[in-house]
Amino acid sequence: MKIRKLFLLFIVCLAFPALWGQEITGDWNGILKVQGIQLRVVFHISQTGDAYSATMDSPDQNAFGIPATAASYGRPALKLSISNLGVEYEGTLQEDGNIKGTFRQMGQSFPLDLQRATVEKEKPSRPQEPSRPYPYAEEDVAFENRDADIQLAGTLSLPRREGRFPAVVLISGSGAQTRDEEVMGHKPFLIIADYLTRNGIAVLRFDDRGTAASTGNFATATTLDFSTDAEAAVRYLLTRPEIDHRKIGLIGHSEGGVIAPMVAVRCKDVAFIVLLAGLGIPGDELLLLQNEALSRAAGMGEEDLQTLSAFYRGLFDVILQAADVEELQAGATTRIKALVAEHPDVKPEGVSEETFISAQVSQLVTPWVKYLLAYDPAPTLEQVRCPVLAIGGDKDLQVPANVNLEAIHAALLRGGNHAVTVKELPGLNHLFQECTTGLPSEYATIEQTFSPVALNEILSWLALQIP
Repeated sequence: MKIRKLFLLFIVCLAFPALWGQEITGDWNGILKVQGIQLRVVFHISQTGDAYSATMDSPDQNAFGIPATAASYGRPALKLSISNLGVEYEGTLQEDGNIKGTFRQMGQSFPLDLQRATVEKEKPSRPQEPSRPYPYAEEDVAFENRDADIQLAGTLSLPRREGRFPAVVLISGSGAQTRDEEVMGHKPFLIIADYLTRNGIAVLRFDDRGTAASTGNFATATTLDFSTDAEAAVRYLLTRPEIDHRKIGLIGHSEGGVIAPMVAVRCKDVAFIVLLAGLGIPGDELLLLQNEALSRAAGMGEEDLQTLSAFYRGLFDVILQAADVEELQAGATTRIKALVAEHPDVKPEGVSEETFISAQVSQLVTPWVKYLLAYDPAPTLEQVRCPVLAIGGDKDLQVPANVNLEAIHAALLRGGNHAVTVKELPGLNHLFQECTTGLPSEYATIEQTFSPVALNEILSWLALQIP
């Protein structure tokens, strides 16, 4: 039975012994390429006597100073292992002074060559990205979330004309996102902000807490915490004289589509919300549905799919019922051990059972995961009183549109809100790209960042809310 799931952590800590005397010490730079994603890595090698040590930076993941584990060198072959991450690296020092090698993790192999000089990521073709100078004003701003005692940094774009402007706050999806919601080489929030501002709407987008220029701790935050950041963004717009305070709205993508209703219920200054691939069903149901949709699209057989779904149902129950972190860790470890025992091929070859289980458990033991699994968006949606636009792509495999749009619509109507527009757009994936399969592996290979059809749907609806 083949039940596999790729768990790429992309975090490596390496120690290099001497290659040619002191020549191996210093900084080594490389780019790891996986399914169209490029991740810069920087290894800092030092020597004390005959012993070598190293740290690694992963700038694109905001990870720095990761310490080394073990390494061996048989001139000119370099072998490295990071047991807790299931990582191995083998490289050979070349005559030109560079290292040619292979990075392996969880049974997957990727080329990773290193050089002394700083390396730049290849710029993918993204024809929708605007070029400066823009026909509007753009300002770097900072505002406080006083409840969390953090400062959030962002960009406010303003039309170049007289008057007070309607405005929107963009709210990103899951994961530590920059103000452009950078993902797979795309900057969807840059595209949305540019399009709306050219059409007379001010846009505020900001770095998630603990990300880029924003302060705070992302790792310990939940969706509810992130909603207070978005609310702080609304309060900031209310201080700006250029903004029409009666016409401030929210546009949330994915998890941002959960956050926007939370803020709209608490903050009566929110005049409208747009939900892009927003959730309408409970988090645990969504993750089960997501796993089934992705696995089926990737070619998994129905029998294996049912087995894996049953496993996740049991695992989610353990997480939801755990009284504390220790109980959660113990319960999740037991569940995953049982899966590996019954289906050994779930674990990639060359990875120890202990390493595999530890990697999976570490991803589950977070406040964010437990909150999402337990959260049902329906009661909040029932309290939303402002106009709502909810759109999704019919090839979205992460937040399947048909089920979630129907649930969003039903919840709003139950609450007595009839100012609702719901649309499922054909041929679009979770990022609102025109696509073939809808699989995340396709995102980076598509030149389009955000469908013009979806942009027009948003603008046309907004024009009705802010005449």
